[in-house]
Amino acid sequence: MISRFVFRSQLRLFISSFILCLLLTTAAFAAGGPYAVEVRKNVMIPMRDGVKLATDVYLPVEDGDVLDQKLPTILERRPYNKNGCKSSGTYYASHGYAFVAQDTRGRYGSEGVWHMLTDDGVDGVDTAAWIGKQPWSNAEIGMIGTSYVGGTQHALAMEKAPELKTVIPVDAMSNLGYASMRNGGAFELRFWNWIYLNAGKGSRQSHDLGTAAVLKEMAENRVQYLFRLPLRKGTTPMKLASEYEDWLVAGMQHGANDDFWKQNNIIDYPEQYKDIPVYLVSGWYDSWSSNNTANFQVLSKTIKGPVYMIMGPWIHGRQGSHSHGQVTFGKEAAIADPLGWRKEWYDHWLKGIDNSVGTAAPFETPVRIFVMGTGDGSKTQDGKLQHGGYWRNESEWPLKRTVYTKYHLQPEGGLSTQSPKAEQAATTFLFDPANPVPTIGGNISSGNDILVQGGWDQKGSEHIWNWTQPIPLSARNDVILFQTEPLAEDLEVTGELAVKLWISSDAKDTDFTAKLIDVYPPSADFPGGFDLNIGDGIIRTRFRDSLKTAKLMQPGTIYPVTIKLYPTSNVFKKGHRIRVDISSSNFPRFDINPNTGEPLNNNRRSQTANNTIYHDAKHPSHIVLPVIPAKK
Repeated sequence: MISRFVFRSQLRLFISSFILCLLLTTAAFAAGGPYAVEVRKNVMIPMRDGVKLATDVYLPVEDGDVLDQKLPTILERRPYNKNGCKSSGTYYASHGYAFVAQDTRGRYGSEGVWHMLTDDGVDGVDTAAWIGKQPWSNAEIGMIGTSYVGGTQHALAMEKAPELKTVIPVDAMSNLGYASMRNGGAFELRFWNWIYLNAGKGSRQSHDLGTAAVLKEMAENRVQYLFRLPLRKGTTPMKLASEYEDWLVAGMQHGANDDFWKQNNIIDYPEQYKDIPVYLVSGWYDSWSSNNTANFQVLSKTIKGPVYMIMGPWIHGRQGSHSHGQVTFGKEAAIADPLGWRKEWYDHWLKGIDNSVGTAAPFETPVRIFVMGTGDGSKTQDGKLQHGGYWRNESEWPLKRTVYTKYHLQPEGGLSTQSPKAEQAATTFLFDPANPVPTIGGNISSGNDILVQGGWDQKGSEHIWNWTQPIPLSARNDVILFQTEPLAEDLEVTGELAVKLWISSDAKDTDFTAKLIDVYPPSADFPGGFDLNIGDGIIRTRFRDSLKTAKLMQPGTIYPVTIKLYPTSNVFKKGHRIRVDISSSNFPRFDINPNTGEPLNNNRRSQTANNTIYHDAKHPSHIVLPVIPAKK
């Protein structure tokens, strides 16, 4: 049973914070730096269309007065309530910055109607222009924030606002039609979850208590709605939050990567990005990791920047933690002082301070990665797998010394660098949309109680609401395993991952999924071994030729498809096996394909599909592993 979702304490916190804002329009207090801080609450900044956005301004104070000098500004634009910026706002203001926190359009205290990111470019430009005209401002802005808030940074950078001087997008929303909202043509249901959770919390509709109560009830029962997809307009309480319903219905219907997803499309439009210093932050188990590495590749070729990137072993927004899911990577995996390391970057680019940027970690080289997998595999006191790892500086991404190596799917479930010899070899399985393969860990965000994040042993538990029994996914007939023999020596895999399959189906449209597994052998601490997920991906076959154009299959015809997995850096240790799991669902990470070929999010029917993977001499299905040669 999935646990009930508790909002009461959050509602009390919001109400008390709102009352405090009404009673105190300014406050001065110390916050760790050399200055006290004054907060100017709920400044309503007009946008070009007359809509006003609620904004808090944090300013440094000395001897009772705001500093009489022009200050650089740290700007955070967020849909999650600007009151949550108190810690970061007071920290940066106490260190001599102006800090501006703003509710994005249609959220919490701001006027207007919310749209997914599409207003955040022009609203950011208008906010930056307002900041530049203030008596405390030197008209130089750095931005901060994670996830959607990181996406507002990209949005402003793509508008090339004159005042914007640097950004640190963390786990940031971008390239929405590639591998984030749409992923290989499938829809990432974490955004369905985000809409259900936020339509009644912070929206303009939530100002009415009766409407808020109905939307809250809907959110509490959203798993039941999950089984009643597709979502159609006007059929659920989501109709009470019209802009949220409009976006979700449209987003789930729109599979093609075209102008619908153009906002923050950095991969296709890197020339729109302002030439400023950029520090891209994400983790191997984050939902935006593949976008982070893709953005680094295109921006480092397009702008002078400089462009830096750090990739840790982290899940979404958890750079300060070293354990993620059921595994731990050692305390050195966490970034300590989450505000301070950003301050070092801002001090350099906004104040001109000669510091560690360009000379010491985490800014010593353009790329810094955490290489996972060098732990001893023991069990920690809290029951986690010691997967371990270490930090390493690099000069580029992908690494120039990479040896791209094909590991071929073999008959009888083998995985080998040898090309298959058989003239005919194939595996057919039944994909039943009514019984999808459960999601256990992975590149997740906005999962709450319906999705677990990070590295997990690929078997059921009480933590997996739709696979509660301790049965491994490998026991399912619709999960097809291909694995190596135990490795004779350690093998480092660092880079982008892709699986190429030759497939057919008796359906016009279906999905194929792939998952890379680090298979731990049995040990005293883990007698059953540990099947650790490393990366996964999906392809909706109607988008097999292009993410921009849908084309249904001819049943029985063999097609090549490529499944892009999320990037990684992992050492598969001696004695471990490398495994690739192929299936046709990963739920609720991705929406379920009904196999009927009907328009996306508008099907009335579903049917089983007999899906076939070919792995013979003419159809050498394989995974391409970016192998890093061992130092000799």
